[in-house]
Amino acid sequence: MEKVEYKGWKNCYKLANGVVDMVVTADVGPRVIRFGFAGGENEFKNYEDMLGKTGGDEWLIYGGHRLWHAPEDKPRSYFPDNAPVEVEDNGSYVRFTPPLETTCGIQKQIDIALDPKEARATIVHRITNKNLWAVQLAPWALSVMAQGGKVIIPVPPRGSHEEHLLPTHTLTMWAYSDMSDPRWTWGEKYILLQQDAAAEKPQKVGAAVPDGWAAYANGGRLFVKTFVHDCCATYPDAGCSVETFTNADMIELETVGPLITLAAGCSVEHVETWHLFKDVPVPTNDADVEKDVKPLVESIFS
Repeated sequence: MEKVEYKGWKNCYKLANGVVDMVVTADVGPRVIRFGFAGGENEFKNYEDMLGKTGGDEWLIYGGHRLWHAPEDKPRSYFPDNAPVEVEDNGSYVRFTPPLETTCGIQKQIDIALDPKEARATIVHRITNKNLWAVQLAPWALSVMAQGGKVIIPVPPRGSHEEHLLPTHTLTMWAYSDMSDPRWTWGEKYILLQQDAAAEKPQKVGAAVPDGWAAYANGGRLFVKTFVHDCCATYPDAGCSVETFTNADMIELETVGPLITLAAGCSVEHVETWHLFKDVPVPTNDADVEKDVKPLVESIFS
């Protein structure tokens, strides 16, 4: 790890292992503002007009990866994280702690461990309730991905009508979700969502994903998130453990932890592991995912 300047922010931290590198902001956020192959493209979107800014009472997206708490609500979710972040190097991982969210009494922390040799990082998202009363929430990990790629969300295994009389999973839509939008591909095994810089309307959908992974294919690279889905837990947004949102600027790949009543003084964690692969074509249908993406995902879990 080394302290670096990144596009106007003088206090950022770069973690690198020769295969991939990542940059985390400490002047604001924190945001994992960059993640990619060493010397390669940033998998995350950066909002160039916001880079280097600090202070102020307006919440800014900045880009990159962040920690929120669900369900989404204004003003609770949009606490402005524009102040300096405490950084603690613990050897095997680095901890980033922003100031307390004074409007709701929530303390966030992100622990990041970069694998010594592989294109893999573990991100521990931690939320602590600093109030004197319990708060209902779910940890929510949002990655703002670069333009031009496609989100891949697996759906649970299919079955027959005779064997499955009851529903097996949920699909959540928002008031602006449009299933006829050409950016969607509704396959039998996978949901695909294309980011389109010419799009005029946003799109969003959420789903229960017991397989514990979701991915983003862009420019010949595949970014995969793995996580734990608890089939016995209750999830926010009508049962979502994965959500994706897109507009003309970007597309988000999001995972969500279970919805809980977090007691005063207690903490909850949500863990993502990131994996990055080269030479992976962007899929257009289920067959492409089965051929080019699924073997890589299986190699993660094997």
